[in-house]
Amino acid sequence: MARSLYEWLWQHEFWLPPGITWEDMQESEDTHYPQPRDLLLSIPFALILVVIRCAFERAIALPLSTKLGVRDKQRPKAQPNPVLETFYSTHCKNPKKGELLGLAKQYDLPVRKVEKWFRRRRNMDRPSLSKKFSEACWRFTFYIISFFTGLSVLYDKPWLWDHRECWTGYPQQPLQPSLFWYYMLELSFYWSLVFTLPFDVKRKDFKEQIIHHAATIFLISFSYCANYIRIGTLVMVIHDASDCFLEPTKIFNYMKWKKTCDSLFMIFSAVFLISRLVIYPYTVLYNTYYYSMEIFQPFFGYYFVNVLLIILQLLHVFWSCLIIHMVYKFILQGTMEKDMRSDTEESDKDEEGDKIREKETNGITYFSNVTSNGYIQRNGSEPLDNRAHLANGHAKER
Repeated sequence: MARSLYEWLWQHEFWLPPGITWEDMQESEDTHYPQPRDLLLSIPFALILVVIRCAFERAIALPLSTKLGVRDKQRPKAQPNPVLETFYSTHCKNPKKGELLGLAKQYDLPVRKVEKWFRRRRNMDRPSLSKKFSEACWRFTFYIISFFTGLSVLYDKPWLWDHRECWTGYPQQPLQPSLFWYYMLELSFYWSLVFTLPFDVKRKDFKEQIIHHAATIFLISFSYCANYIRIGTLVMVIHDASDCFLEPTKIFNYMKWKKTCDSLFMIFSAVFLISRLVIYPYTVLYNTYYYSMEIFQPFFGYYFVNVLLIILQLLHVFWSCLIIHMVYKFILQGTMEKDMRSDTEESDKDEEGDKIREKETNGITYFSNVTSNGYIQRNGSEPLDNRAHLANGHAKER
């Protein structure tokens, strides 16, 4: 059964253009072609990258965050409660109002206390600022290395300047050692992101990230097996270009360097939108869909690789909408809006509200905001603002 499945999977009709068989792809002493078994090397390389990342974050990124003034916010801890902890771990981390009432009634606890416990418990699971800083430093380091590695590998390759060269002699295009190691570097990195996904900072586009990583791994793997090496290298360089600006934007944001962060974000937005919505569709999508047809007729591999490339483009559109929205807010308000993908901490306003309620129970009321009718009264009578009050909906001087 396994042998039959293996033979069916590796039919040349699936992987190679019409008229080309695996016999035509035989290697010699001087000519080497991509072999599917080579991809297995990416798994141990990915584990090595995970180890390097852990060492980098502990030995370099964390001490650097301290020197640059990145401070973790002090979060009040949830009191140990085995019953609520069991509900939190097995059932729901953010119970609804009815569930909060049920828990409070079942265990004879005030509803506010149960709500506060869950809020603090969720905050305990949220990543610290230093963890976010360390993750951004690691990715920035890798993207810089990967991007300049790609440029050094491709600068003298003809298909970087003439996109039709991607298909000259396809699929009998010998694999150069530099291209092999560039592929292994990129594939290993995305495998390492999959391995560390449960431990990385989770954002609101977590599902889209999973789809992105899966599509990228499949795309790199399939392009290697089908010898789409040339088009694959273009895809990787284009993607790394904008990522080199995204991660330092996060780093300066965590450092509270607002003007630098805003400037870098605008640069990142321009590079991202141009590279993903202009360069990528022309250099990759149009190239793969149209120019390749000048060399061979459509086959399964042609359709499959185009589907993967289109999935990536749809994700580009999704993220572009988020970026355009943030840029629009920046132009209107003059300040950068918080990353909509971030998981917002719940402590500040809610904790202040709890303190106010506690003071109210002791007969003392403190207000932090001006009321809607323009003045605040104390003990139900005397206005705090002696300059003006509202009469018939208008402000008058006293």
